[in-house]
Amino acid sequence: MNSQLKNIHPLSWTIIVGTIFGRMASSMSIPFLSIYLIKSLGASPSETGVVVAVSSLIGVFASFYGGYISDVIGRKRVLYISIFGWVLVFIGFGMANQVWLFFIMNALNGLCRALFEPTSRALLADITPQESKMLVFNLRYAAINLGVVIGPILGLQVGASESGLAFYFAGIVYLVYGLVLVFQFILHKEVGNAGHGAGERLTLKGAMQVTGRDRTFLYVLIGMIFCVLGYGHFSSTLAQYLEMTPGIQDGAKLFGYMLSLNAIVVLAVQFPVVKFAGRFSPIVPLLAGNLFVSGSLLLFGSVHAVWAFLVGVVIFTIGEVLMFTMTDVLVDRIAKPELRGTYFGVFGFINLGNVLAPLLGGFLLDALGAGSALLIFAIIALTTAFGVPFLLIANRHLSAAQPAELANGAEAKLS
Repeated sequence: MNSQLKNIHPLSWTIIVGTIFGRMASSMSIPFLSIYLIKSLGASPSETGVVVAVSSLIGVFASFYGGYISDVIGRKRVLYISIFGWVLVFIGFGMANQVWLFFIMNALNGLCRALFEPTSRALLADITPQESKMLVFNLRYAAINLGVVIGPILGLQVGASESGLAFYFAGIVYLVYGLVLVFQFILHKEVGNAGHGAGERLTLKGAMQVTGRDRTFLYVLIGMIFCVLGYGHFSSTLAQYLEMTPGIQDGAKLFGYMLSLNAIVVLAVQFPVVKFAGRFSPIVPLLAGNLFVSGSLLLFGSVHAVWAFLVGVVIFTIGEVLMFTMTDVLVDRIAKPELRGTYFGVFGFINLGNVLAPLLGGFLLDALGAGSALLIFAIIALTTAFGVPFLLIANRHLSAAQPAELANGAEAKLS
């Protein structure tokens, strides 16, 4: 472990530490967006669903291009564009006073995330030795959740469900994060520049054809869309449900504590779960995680008591850890090295689940009402579980490919 920590590049540490503060700042405000729109602007659940969904919708189409252009023009330029763009976006959130303005700002928020996320993960993969990659990806995931432990509690303190102050704070944090990245890239000029491999030679259409022909990757991608669909209901449908249900007092406060509990549980179970899951094919944890998330959604709609919501968060979080801690390692394993950014970018299509979650949840809440919780959450649990067959097929493809990889490796050593 100590030797692996020493192998971590300073830029990787910058991204990991920056992720803590960036996610802390954004989770002070963005998770409360649904409640803020309903409570302060009088938006309907369907309108709120559209505003929340647009971020992921933009992300679905932009993340592939963001990953692709980072292979062509360099990681550094894409990171600069996205992180300083975020500064302007959060200031725009703070100044917005109409639903349509929040729609535009959240669309731009999705664009920045779609550029930054695949590019930063590809950069981590570029500058990290193979034996340290799982550690680095898991440190990044832990950093996300450490930020989310603190962010919602701070958001409650500044009244994020009623005020725009938290948005300005996020803008300042991302400005500092961006300036630190600029400084680090100046110190390490050899990192993050445009490469000279296949990423430059392939057109956008050609890159899509390469990833589209990768059957294992394609089945993982489809299965993960349904996983993310279930995951997306936590911050959209569940948040609205808690605010709309008369029997639940101060739903925003309860949801804030649930967000923090979610992050605390991630930090507590992440490394033990990853160590255990490492004994299996990387797709097996995704399968188990899907079932955990589906079960927790069913519990949210079945028992209307604070203890049940908290137990549901624990079950949901274990599923989340199983689903998301292995995905970066899995994509890096499947991807062709010269198209790593492209693969991470295409994997952004899993955010289609985040697009569908608020739309489906908002429609069900409008059509059936919060009083039909069991039916609503049973439907969304079932749609989440639709990912299981695709992940099973992907696991079969991956298992079939392993003997061929081992044979090729043995031949290379002999030659």
